[in-house]
Amino acid sequence: MKYYIIAGEPSGDLHGSRLIRELRQLDPAAQIRCWGGDLMAEAGGELVRHYRDLAFMGFAEVIRHLGKILAHFRFAKRDIRKFHPDAVIFIDYPGFNLRMAKWAHQKGFRTIYYISPQVWAWKQKRVHTIQQYVDRMLVILPFEAAFYRQYGYEVEYVGHPLVQIVREARRQARPMFDTSRPVIALLPGSRLQEVKRLLPEMLKVTRHFPQCQFIVAQAPSMPDLSRWYHPDQYPNVMLAKGVTYDLLAQASAALVTSGTATLETALFGVPEVVCYKSTWISYWLARHLIRVPYISLVNLIMEKKVVEECIQQQVNEQNLTRLLDKLLHDETYISQIKADYAELWNKLDTGNAARQAAEAIFQFIKNASRAAPAAQSRPPETAG
Repeated sequence: MKYYIIAGEPSGDLHGSRLIRELRQLDPAAQIRCWGGDLMAEAGGELVRHYRDLAFMGFAEVIRHLGKILAHFRFAKRDIRKFHPDAVIFIDYPGFNLRMAKWAHQKGFRTIYYISPQVWAWKQKRVHTIQQYVDRMLVILPFEAAFYRQYGYEVEYVGHPLVQIVREARRQARPMFDTSRPVIALLPGSRLQEVKRLLPEMLKVTRHFPQCQFIVAQAPSMPDLSRWYHPDQYPNVMLAKGVTYDLLAQASAALVTSGTATLETALFGVPEVVCYKSTWISYWLARHLIRVPYISLVNLIMEKKVVEECIQQQVNEQNLTRLLDKLLHDETYISQIKADYAELWNKLDTGNAARQAAEAIFQFIKNASRAAPAAQSRPPETAG
């Protein structure tokens, strides 16, 4: 069968790559065309757009790059019509993917969503769009099935793919850093805008802990960080590119930018402080639109404050130093975090989530093909 997969972020690339491998196990002759990154390409997808070209963060930046974004929409529509897949599979990235799901469904293509948009956090009316234009929704957070059920929409919970990924990574982790001193991980994000706002504040903290070694985890897609990091100014700091999991397997604590990395850090069992800092206009808009009590996935899934969150002006040298000291020296606090992490793992572990997702997708397409040919009956040159 032919699969067209759209992911627009590094986390989507990771989960998309695992999904591609599992689909190929089920369907060895599969043709897979995708938007994503290097991991999806390595897994066997034919990459047509890299997420580096799609990384527009925040309301203000989206407005500035609206022309580019619209060009991506036009290209996606042409490419899907030309490829004519049995199904279009969307991985998170809701600003783009929900619009594409509507278009694809209207053109007669089967639409499957793997990793739901966070409609429970904001723009809950998008549930109605999903009900109308997404044929199958596969969710990875335990509370999402109940959320959708309130709207009369049945979805399938497949577990979180990071559990299997981290399980494997912990077995394969290599000791890469000096074990004579505590290792502190600094994860400033995968987007240039995040790094620019957060890394300078994280680096200031390192001067208060000369007995520790701080490792800045540099995402593979991130350009040189030397404009913010100078070895002579930070003698106990080093950069490490593309070895984040090896770092987390060895770290005693971490300062982490809000996003998927907060959950990865927790699954590795590393006590952390979550940081978020955006433009003031983006933050102001988010405060008025987003209706969740926490910004980190760890706290949202556990439905309580497990890890500390520093937001906007709270991301400063004084706060981060105080909280990191607590992560390193308050044994009662550390024990509570690790107990909560164990519960978090159990909530998310359903086995191999990517395999369950692939099986659900494969069976859905087979069953739908027998019931109604859908897009197969439509010509690939359909207008619009």
